Order: sequence, then C-alpha cells, then structure tokens
Amino acid sequence: MHVLIAPDCFTGTLSAGEAAEAMAEGWRRSAPQDDLTLVPLSDGGPGFTDVMSRALGGATVSVTVLDPLGRPVPAVILMVDVGGRRTAYIESAQACGLHLLSEGERNPMVASTYGVGQLLAAAVAEGATCVVVGLGGSGTNDGGAGLLAALGAGDRDALAGGGAKLKDLDDDALAGLRAVREGLQAIDLVLATDVDSPLLGFHGASAVFAPQKGATPEMAQQLESAMGRFTEVVSRVVPGGMDLLTGTQMRLERQPGAGAAGGLGYALILLGGRRVSGVQAVLDAVGIESLVAATDLVVTGEGTFDAQSLRGKVVAGVAQAALAGAKPTVVIAGQTLVGRRETMALGISGTYAVAENPRQIAAALADPAGTLSARAARVATTWSPRHRHT
Repeated sequence: MHVLIAPDCFTGTLSAGEAAEAMAEGWRRSAPQDDLTLVPLSDGGPGFTDVMSRALGGATVSVTVLDPLGRPVPAVILMVDVGGRRTAYIESAQACGLHLLSEGERNPMVASTYGVGQLLAAAVAEGATCVVVGLGGSGTNDGGAGLLAALGAGDRDALAGGGAKLKDLDDDALAGLRAVREGLQAIDLVLATDVDSPLLGFHGASAVFAPQKGATPEMAQQLESAMGRFTEVVSRVVPGGMDLLTGTQMRLERQPGAGAAGGLGYALILLGGRRVSGVQAVLDAVGIESLVAATDLVVTGEGTFDAQSLRGKVVAGVAQAALAGAKPTVVIAGQTLVGRRETMALGISGTYAVAENPRQIAAALADPAGTLSARAARVATTWSPRHRHT
C-alpha cells in the first residue's frame, strides 16, 4: 500500500518535517511493507519557507532581522526563478513568531512586526518582482505598524513599540506611507494566509487572536482601541477606494485577511498586497493532486485538530484534495476536538489523538516525537492491509 504522510507542524513541539518523520517511523514499525511518501506542509505559518523550498527548489538568502522584542534573530528568504520572474518567499513567523518568545515574554501590547519589514525590504533588495509573505504563528498585534516603520513609513519609536503604543499616534505619524506604497508598486505582493478575519471587531485580530498571544480581556480591548486609532491615521494618507459593484467606500481594515498575524495582513494590503489561501499555495506547489492520485491512503495531522482546523488549515486542505481524488484520509493529531459529523463532511475517514487525558498530554509534551510515532504505529495496524486481513 502507498501511504502519503502530509502533516502540518505540531505547534510548539514538532516542525512539519519532524512530525512527518515521527509518523513514518511508527508506521514502518507496524507496516514495513508499505510504501511511504513524506510531504511536510504549512498554511503560511511556521515552516512555510522550508516547505516551499522542498517543493520548488531555489536558493536561500540568510539575513538577520529583529524579533518581536527587538532582538537579532536569523531568518531566510527563499528566492525562486520561474519563467523569468524572480519570486521571494518569506515567513513572517521567523521575525514575529510566538515561538520566538518565552512564556513570560508573550505580550502583544509591546511585540512588534519590525523584523518582517526588514525581511520584505531584503527580498526587494534581492531583486524580487513578486514577494509571497506567509502569515501565521505570530506573537504580535500591531496591525503591521512595525513593518511599515521598517520600510520608512514613519517614526520607528512611534510605530514599532507594539500594538498598545499606537493609541498615542500623531496625525502625521505615517507621513512616509505614500512614498513606501509608490516604491512597491512594481512588486506583486502576496499574502499567503489561512485567516480571513478583518482587522477590527468581534472577529478581528485583537478580539480573536490576541488572547492566544498572552493578552488579557482588558489588554485585548486596549489593543482594539489602539488599532482603531491606527486606522484613523492611515486613512489620512490612504483613503479606501470605491467598490465599483456597490458604489460604497471600501475600508481596507475590513478586507478578508486584514486581521491575519495580528493585523500584519492589514499593513500588507495597504501596500497593495493581495490575499491567497496559504494552504492552497502550498498544496499547489507540492503538486497535491498528483500525489493523491499515486497513493492509496492519506495521513495528515497537526497539534490540535479543532474547529479552526476546518477553515483553511492544512488538515482541511489535504482532506479536500484527497476527497476530490477519491482517496481516504485519516488524521493523527496531538488532540482531537472535532466531532464525527464535521470530519465526515470533510471526507475524513478517521481521527486519532496522541493524547486524550492529562497524563497522556504530559507524556506527549515530554516526548512529542516518540508519542506521535507510537500513535502512528497503532493507526497503521488498523489501516494497513496486512493487518486488516489477518
């Protein structure tokens, strides 16, 4: 039997590549006769450049940028030439990722996206005519103000001090934004993200995602207010265009994806960026249709398989591709919090959790690769033909 193993990262414990290797190691223990193909995936968050490099080749450029608290960290830009078009792939999490912060450092009130702006500037300096920015896994909630500061849109002290500081912006704090936009007009700027949230409101960056980054309810309210002030200052420089269908004024902060990565999507939209599904961009790059066609069973997974997984995440994208190719999909996740009705709607044939109680969760955190491998070995006894026929 041919098995395609195509997981996302297990956030905080295993990269997508490490998760795929752990699953494969366990599967081989139980079903050594099966032919395995490992394809680690990403939705635009951590691991995005690694996944795209495996799929597309190209060359990596090493750079040093600032992390959310202004400390130097290494990062890479993937440069790929396709049909005479020089495309750069950058992973925002390398500069503003939550994984760069210790538990006690997680505070979206002060975390900045300045380093992502440095990455974007470096990609343009490398001659890129298209820049694809993977969004996800951020520890920031500054609306991309730090990114804009790094590109020269305004004063660094005012814009790169974190989300909370934006409430005190002067009316002319983004005096250089128009020039930055004009300087990037020739660049095809692409946001690869699984998040379609707006910047503001009950479904926006501060309300939904800031608590995951260390914000209390009170902090989330302060960040929402600060984001509102930020958009006011932006509108003085970049008024929204006219929607030709409705005849109403477009509000950029309401655009799908503006709330991605703590509002980093908003800044990129301001600069002329267009949003695509991060998962779909990756699946297209790896050639998921041909991979599914050549396999008998698809195995995917992530750290927590929950309601968010059903919308634009790796597991959902893989399951839909497998369903289109009439191949069964099983999910192995750290924890599974989705009911059978929802999984069946995606075409998923089975879900398997590594950990189902506090003791198992503690064991999984202590040995994530070992426990994932052990779970994959047990799943293989259910799905491999040798076991099913004995």
